[in-house]
Amino acid sequence: MSEHLISPVALIHTPYQQKFAIPRQPGLVSAAEATLELLPPYDNPECVRGIEAFSHLWLLFKFHQTAEQGWKPLVRPPRLGGNTKVGVFASRSTFRPNAMGLSVVKLLAVDITHGRASLRLQGVDLVNGTPIYDIKPYLPYSDAINEAAGGFADSRPDSEMTVLFTPEAAQQLAHHQQRYANLQLLIEQVLQQDPRPAYKQRVVASQNYGMALYDLNIKYRVEAKITEVLEINSD
Repeated sequence: MSEHLISPVALIHTPYQQKFAIPRQPGLVSAAEATLELLPPYDNPECVRGIEAFSHLWLLFKFHQTAEQGWKPLVRPPRLGGNTKVGVFASRSTFRPNAMGLSVVKLLAVDITHGRASLRLQGVDLVNGTPIYDIKPYLPYSDAINEAAGGFADSRPDSEMTVLFTPEAAQQLAHHQQRYANLQLLIEQVLQQDPRPAYKQRVVASQNYGMALYDLNIKYRVEAKITEVLEINSD
């Protein structure tokens, strides 16, 4: 079989600077907004003419940060606790033969600046700088299948985590929200999803963690079902 070379049509700019903290599926963190920067010659406004009539879009992208690690025939989905293995094609693992991913996002607006088109999106689950290989409209009548079975991920994951801010973190949050208006909601929604590895989610004892959103380092502590944000500092 012959090989085919493909090149990105866009790059996406998101709050997520690393794999950790990215929601495991799109749409789970509505506060995660992004800009899709179309690359020449695809940044021609004619390429997106009429796209504003669609509320959602499919993005075909590459898991560029893990592609060099290769693929695995068996993977451990987080929804199964991180121990049970399933076939790679029965999962949405990043370790795929062609390192390709598919994500549905909400289209907020089409921006035209100096003759170049870009898209503002919501509910993204992609790391900053992810290459986008194609963009397609989401069609509710064919893409939403009411009787579809979701296997081991048949329902939305539980979001039982309570998120609190220490007085110091609340003060830092107020400062940084001058640049990122939805920062508090973004932090809360990300932490409510409990981004820790599946095996860590069974730990009851208090432990400290960190994550990066935008140019901010966020330190927090988890104990049982309580997450407390300790610090929010810029790089």
